[in-house]
Parts: sequence; C-alpha cells; structure tokens
Amino acid sequence: MKVLLYSDNLEMIYKSGLGRAIQHQKKALELAGVEYTLDKNDDFDILHINTYFIESYNFAKKAKKNGKKIVYHAHSTEEDFRNSFVLSNQVAPFFKKWIMACYKLGDVIITPTPYSKNILMGYGLEPPIYAISNGIEIKKFKKNIKLGQQFRKKYNYSKEDKVIVSIGMFIERKGIVDFVELAKRLPEYKFIWFGHTSLSTVSKNVRDAVTTKLDNLLFPGYVPSNEIMGALSGADLYIFPTYEETEGIVLIEAFACSINALIRDIGVFDGWLEDGVNVYKAKDIDEFEIKIKKILTGELPSLVKEGRKVAEERDLTIIGNQLKHVYDNVMQLDKDIKFYQE
Repeated sequence: MKVLLYSDNLEMIYKSGLGRAIQHQKKALELAGVEYTLDKNDDFDILHINTYFIESYNFAKKAKKNGKKIVYHAHSTEEDFRNSFVLSNQVAPFFKKWIMACYKLGDVIITPTPYSKNILMGYGLEPPIYAISNGIEIKKFKKNIKLGQQFRKKYNYSKEDKVIVSIGMFIERKGIVDFVELAKRLPEYKFIWFGHTSLSTVSKNVRDAVTTKLDNLLFPGYVPSNEIMGALSGADLYIFPTYEETEGIVLIEAFACSINALIRDIGVFDGWLEDGVNVYKAKDIDEFEIKIKKILTGELPSLVKEGRKVAEERDLTIIGNQLKHVYDNVMQLDKDIKFYQE
C-alpha cells in the first residue's frame, strides 16, 4: 500500500494551520510505517488529498477515473471560511458548493474534530467521515526554557512582565480585533500576536486593529516554529479568541508547551476541552478580561498538567495509526461491498 499525499499551491498555505497540518501528516505516516510519496507521477494506491483548489479537484477526478482510492481531507468548512477575508461572507455559499464537490470525490473523508464532522454530515455528504486530529509531535514540541528566555530577551520583556501571546492569521474570525481591545483594557500586561496576512485582503476592522499603536502591543509577523515554541514557553498565558475553527493546531501546540490557555467558548471545543479542568473558556470579551486577570494573579489555578495530557492524546504516533486504519479500510473497498464507518 502506497499513499500519495497531494496538496497544491503550497506556497500559499505553508504559513497557515493547513500548511502545518500537512507537515504533521507526513511525520505521522513515517511514524506509522506507511509508505507515501509526494510525487504525483509516482505509482500509488491511495490518493490522500488535502487541498480544494482547482488543480486538486481535477487531479482527484482523474485519479478516481483511473480507479484509485481517494481519501479527501476536509480541513475547511463554510463556517470557518466566513469572516476571513474581504467578501468572504458573500462568497461563502459558493465556497460551500465548491468544497462539497471536492469532498464528494472521496471514498472517505477525514476531518479534524467531531464538531467539523457534524458540520460536514449536515451538508449531506455521502462518503463516510472520520474525525482524526491533525496531531502534534510531542517529542519535538514541548516547553523549552532556553527558547523561552530567548523570546523574552528578543522582545525586551522583563522577568516581571506578564506576557499574553496569541497566534494566527490577521483575519476577523481569529478574534484579532478582540485581542487588540483586550490590550487596550489591560495596559498592565504585554500582548503579542504572531502571524501575518496581507492587509489588502482583510476587513477595515482588522486593518485598524493591526495598525493600532500601543506600548503593550506587538505584531512581529510570521516567525518559524522554534520561535513559536519559545513564545509559548516564555509567555505567561496563551489566549485563543477565535470565533470558529475545525480544530486549531496552535492550541494543541500551546498545551504541549505547558502554558495556561484561555479560549473562546465555542462548539469545536465541546467534548474534549472542559472549562476549569484542562483549559479556561470565555464567552465574550468581558469574560476574557476577567479571566485573564484571575489567571495571571493566581486566583485561578494552573491547568498546564491537564492541558499537556490533551496534547499527548494527539501525538503523531497515535494519529499515524489512525490514518493507517482508514487506509487499510479504504483498500478493502469493493464495488459490491458496502463500506461501514467504524
């Protein structure tokens, strides 16, 4: 059994969560001993496709015509496409029709969480759908005191400074406008947001937020993964004010680095994250403000040990075996045998 991991326009997505998910996928298959190729001209048994651009769609159609088994990875939904870029809400219904056309080409569909699985089932998609986390390499991504110290030194944070970090693209859905508002409300704390998006593609609210000048607010842009690890190791709190996700890889990275996390209380986190147990949740900006203060003053206890367990449950060794299980089932598919999802 040989798998073709296929993604096109990687130069557009390599800095995004999807780009990281694809990298994680490669490592997961290596750990599970699954033979794979990235060369579409190689021979392969299963096409595992991660993108929904026109080239991906056409390649999937050709592979299907040639009798190849197809696993389509559904990283996106209409819901998480909304409130992203200029005109994204107007385009969203057409985006939904397009990704449905792509996903329907799969013999099976993989998506990161039960939440996104339920959304896709609501679209009326017929292929069986598996919920498998994008995962994280636990041995590599963990708290690193040295990198944490380098992070504080680079951005001129003292040992006494309370630093709040967030990571993501400059899009409204990620909650960046609320992040800046929190920086305004809490001048006694330092706020830093890693990530970048061309401001020509985002809403005025986001442009105004990113260009806000505050003494306690920084936007360093996109940085490599070791700097992200340093930020998550050296900061005091990670907040994730996102309004919609299919999973949120960076949150799992934060858990792996043993930093307390405060997230928005939204559906994608139901069932695997519990407020006050392995994470803290806030319903709105006022509750974010209240809980930030309580976490950083010690009024609320640290949850880093339980958060770390969440990351460990999504280690790539586990994810690789789950992917292999799906591949094995897909290879057993036959025109006369109905495939029952487990």
